[in-house]
Amino acid sequence: MLLEGLETLHLLAQEKTMGKVAGRLYITQSAVSKRISNLEARLGKKLVEPDGRQLRLTAEAQALLERIGPSLDELRGQLFDSQQLTDSRPLAIACSETILAGYLGSLLKDYLRQDPYLRFSTHHTPVILERVRAGDAALGLCAGEVLQARGLDVVPLLEEQMVLVAPSPPDFSRPLDVVTIDLGNPANRYLEHRLRGSGLIPWMQMDSYFAAAELGRAGVAPAVVPLGVARLMGAGHDCRHAPPVPLSRPVSLVFRPSSRKRDRLARLMAALERHFAGLD
Repeated sequence: MLLEGLETLHLLAQEKTMGKVAGRLYITQSAVSKRISNLEARLGKKLVEPDGRQLRLTAEAQALLERIGPSLDELRGQLFDSQQLTDSRPLAIACSETILAGYLGSLLKDYLRQDPYLRFSTHHTPVILERVRAGDAALGLCAGEVLQARGLDVVPLLEEQMVLVAPSPPDFSRPLDVVTIDLGNPANRYLEHRLRGSGLIPWMQMDSYFAAAELGRAGVAPAVVPLGVARLMGAGHDCRHAPPVPLSRPVSLVFRPSSRKRDRLARLMAALERHFAGLD
């Protein structure tokens, strides 16, 4: 089937190996290879080539995905909307790592007893939006500013307080160098002008809030991290300090517009909204 081949090629561009694509699609590696071979035969051109232990797309394959990628995502999303979500069907939920680790454990401990087929995976916010839009994930839990949510509904769940992690109280009498999350990530860019406006100068930028918090706790420089991360890292009240002006990051639920009409998803969404409302 042409659509299956294009979907497989799209995933191969992201995952780089047949094994990882097989895991995403719940099929065998030989089935992945067959789909790519059939697509190459259909189009009459080579689409993938070896790249060490991985695979890479040929220039023609990259050009093909650039042309059809947005339409393919929308079509895959429409197909997801048409699928029957039985209670025993694995249901993918794309989530921020820090939100999953910091806030969802107590909810999932009980909720997974009634819906044991939920499958959580962690991603940065731009990838979460992409996966929900394409129907690869039924719901997304995003941390940071949600941009380019075209075609998706976005529900605010929480404004999570940000704190400074440092072994001693920071000196705010002059501009202060701090460790931050990667501000090049679109979901985090909103933080930069707020930090600078409060006299906090991004000095080192980490890909992980956990890494930033560890550097802050070690005394390298105060680290600006969400409160949930500081708690997970075991930073006590003596290591958590309020910034000179309040800082926060939004936590949002994203989903396709049809999701509230689907009983299984509606139940999960309602449980998530109640859970986060109880954190205020």
